[in-house]
Amino acid sequence: MRSNVARRILVLEICVTLAGTMLFGCGRQSAGDSHETEGETVADGVTTGGDVSDESVSDESGAKKDDTTGDLADTQADPQEHTPEGEQTKEDPVAEPIEEDKDGAVYCAAQFEGMKRTMPYKLYGEHNPVMTQAFGADPYALVYDDTVYLYMTGDVLETSGGTVGNNTFGKINTLHIVKSKDLVNWTDCGEIKINGSKGVTKWANNSWAPAICMKNIDGKDQFFLYFANGGGGIGVLVADSPEGPFTDPLGKALVTWSSPGVPGVVWLFDPAVFVDDDGTGYLYFGGGVPEGKQDNPGTGRVVKLTDDMIHLDGEAKALEIPYLFEDSGINKIGDTYYYSYCSNWNVPSMAESGLPIESAQICYMTSKSPMGPFELQGTVLRNPGAYFGIWGTNHHCMFEFKGQYYITYHTQVLEKKMGYEGKGYRCTHIDKVTVNEDGSLSSFGTTTGVEQVCNFSLEDVVEAETMSTMGGIEVVKIRDSKAETGERMVVSAIETGDFIFLSNVDFAQGKNHFRITARSGNEDGFIEIRLDTIGGPVVGYVRLAGEAEGFQEFECDLLETVTGVHNLLFTFCGEGFTLDKWCFE
Repeated sequence: MRSNVARRILVLEICVTLAGTMLFGCGRQSAGDSHETEGETVADGVTTGGDVSDESVSDESGAKKDDTTGDLADTQADPQEHTPEGEQTKEDPVAEPIEEDKDGAVYCAAQFEGMKRTMPYKLYGEHNPVMTQAFGADPYALVYDDTVYLYMTGDVLETSGGTVGNNTFGKINTLHIVKSKDLVNWTDCGEIKINGSKGVTKWANNSWAPAICMKNIDGKDQFFLYFANGGGGIGVLVADSPEGPFTDPLGKALVTWSSPGVPGVVWLFDPAVFVDDDGTGYLYFGGGVPEGKQDNPGTGRVVKLTDDMIHLDGEAKALEIPYLFEDSGINKIGDTYYYSYCSNWNVPSMAESGLPIESAQICYMTSKSPMGPFELQGTVLRNPGAYFGIWGTNHHCMFEFKGQYYITYHTQVLEKKMGYEGKGYRCTHIDKVTVNEDGSLSSFGTTTGVEQVCNFSLEDVVEAETMSTMGGIEVVKIRDSKAETGERMVVSAIETGDFIFLSNVDFAQGKNHFRITARSGNEDGFIEIRLDTIGGPVVGYVRLAGEAEGFQEFECDLLETVTGVHNLLFTFCGEGFTLDKWCFE
């Protein structure tokens, strides 16, 4: 049953709901909108990357609010008292003014009256792209501790005079990480800076196409992250955690043009890494099409790694890969090794070539040895243009999670929705892979994406930058001396109507209280907590009192105890506040 307070705000709920009955109504974010962050023009919802200092996160005055919200408390005037003729009339006592409860549900609900939510780039029910707050290309997956981590090339909008230009790939110097336990709600872990004054390396200029693996060495899990320095070399970083911090153990590239077996490679990039059951590591890399060698470029390589995973063990071996272009991938399914890659743009028709592949597709080959030779089998994923009408490069990684195989790959769907079609900015998708009884593979590109593999748990504190979809917000890393690591990931650039949406959240036997760690702006900010859809019940409001110093904890009792599994929608009113983490109790 709803509480009396909840009943009193039903009229306001209806007013808000009339703004739209589907997720979501039109709002601030529209294709091509931009504003200034860190001196660079960025599109709403997609950052240009880079750390933001604690002081630089928006702390300006919040949005102006209606000063006529009024007091909706029940009141009743005293009837006029009859005074007999000849008797002196007594003056009515002056009523003391009633101070509004600005933390109360009625007052908070009034702030959302007539508000429209920001239009998202990914609607409810769509699970692709994986994230829309940033671009991400060349995805590579790591499964560790019942969690999927995705590592992506950090595409950044290239602008001149406020106009977005083509992606030249030359300004990319970060790798982006997200993680999920359910493949639908993703936590943004931020970026790894590869070069620059704060970069992990001092020798690399770019960071393309990451590949990562975990290996237990001397009883300790260690993580090895390989990346391409443009098309001219491959580096390796090491960490004790899949989220870092990463270090550069060599201080130079691992694979260079002078490495044994490398001559003949056109593009020295696109690594894939694999640790076999016996602990031996293998690195696959290479690409490019020499003149006149479209059918067998001879530019793919495989090489063993030493036990420490940061040195080459012998000479790289050339692989015969039909119509290779780029993008190595490696998996072991049963006792069979699957090498996958992107074919070039010169593949004849199947009728003409007699091969089960076409141009710019993800093809796969099989072998009984990780070093090959591999035999061509077919195509696992066609070019994104076949599914989304937007043709471009194709880059992938296949992985197994909870007994199901998936393929993560990039498209240019997000840039189209932003109004930048044809500029070459990429976003990451995930779809299922079918492994047939005969060992053949197949997949299909979608915007629906994959099913949620488990409900989202509320047992732990949740990072605010966790979402299935969102509208308007940005996720940035700020420097904060009070944080344990000196930095923290936060949700920022919030404006009225922005929102964060999570899918299938498990409230278990019941939650009746909400806490959030946030930094307020100069004026009050408000958070509406709603279940299921835009028309679902409001179960709480939080007021972030303006001018509060630093990050503080704000809280509210829910209007009712929430049990079971629900979608969860946080909608924001106001500006200038920053969100860190939250929990239900």
